[in-house]
Amino acid sequence: MLDEFAIPLGLVDRRVTRMRVLSPSNLAADFGRSLPPGAHIPMLRREVLDSFLRTRAADAGATLVPGLVTSLSLPAGPTDPYLVHYISSGDGPSPTRSVLEVDAVVGADGANSRVAREVGAGDYSTAIAFQERIRLPDKAMEYYDDLAEMYVGGDVSPDFYGWVFPKCDHVAVGTGTVAAKPEIKKLQSGIRARAGPKIAGGRVIKVEAHPIPEHPRPRRVVGRVALVGDAAGYVTRCSGEGIYFAAKSGRLCGQAMAKEWRLTGAVTEGGIRRGYLRRWDDEFLLTFRFLDLLQRVFYGDNAGWADLQLLWRTAGSMVRCSVLGKEVQRLRRLELLQA
Repeated sequence: MLDEFAIPLGLVDRRVTRMRVLSPSNLAADFGRSLPPGAHIPMLRREVLDSFLRTRAADAGATLVPGLVTSLSLPAGPTDPYLVHYISSGDGPSPTRSVLEVDAVVGADGANSRVAREVGAGDYSTAIAFQERIRLPDKAMEYYDDLAEMYVGGDVSPDFYGWVFPKCDHVAVGTGTVAAKPEIKKLQSGIRARAGPKIAGGRVIKVEAHPIPEHPRPRRVVGRVALVGDAAGYVTRCSGEGIYFAAKSGRLCGQAMAKEWRLTGAVTEGGIRRGYLRRWDDEFLLTFRFLDLLQRVFYGDNAGWADLQLLWRTAGSMVRCSVLGKEVQRLRRLELLQA
């Protein structure tokens, strides 16, 4: 992603070269050895990346309008504008209500997308992710210098995983679940207990919780409104990863709208569907179906042999997820031997 979207290396806080998966009994499997020589997984803070992208957009000619969107008025006709209603949070003495006329809208406003609700894009099921950012003593932080940990087991999540990921001067400790949302704080206590002495003495500096889409929305293009990223449901179920797909879908959508505008002087629903939605599905639809299968197999309690056969027939081009899958499968074999 860094190369594809020209993200400066200076934004990277940590370079993870070791990924450790821990079983319910804390048996550990490292799969950093599966990375190519010199390869790493970059870790950076989302707020730093977002700030950089906003600044770059402004430098390229975009007009930034700080504010909170409250509603979207739909056009009466195919060439009438959309009306974006928002509360300004600029430099004025107090917030003010404003309206902006636009020809097209890209909804990149997250899993609880107001834009999606306004255009009737349909609902989807969501998981919940909860994490604490914990600043550790220097000695403890050295342990996580280039190491990220993933924990599996019912004590941290019945259908997902818990994690300890290194950030700038702290670690992110969290978990996620679909089936046990009311138990999220109990599951968070579980991941903290599993990490145990490795995070002892740490101080919580920030608490974060947000929904994670489980699948794409029923409608991702409605009129001249397109949804991208989490608003469209582009998050992988097996890992919860969404930032790459947010950036990729945003770029494809922007390119489609800009191209049609240059050629015809207008943006249409058909043009967005052809230039954005069709390209997206051609490139990523199979990937998301595969990752749904991976999630069912390796986070479920009893993987069926037919599912495993189908999974590994498809896994050749899915290097990252197949690496993770092999390690989790090995952990399960060790658990059975230990039992």
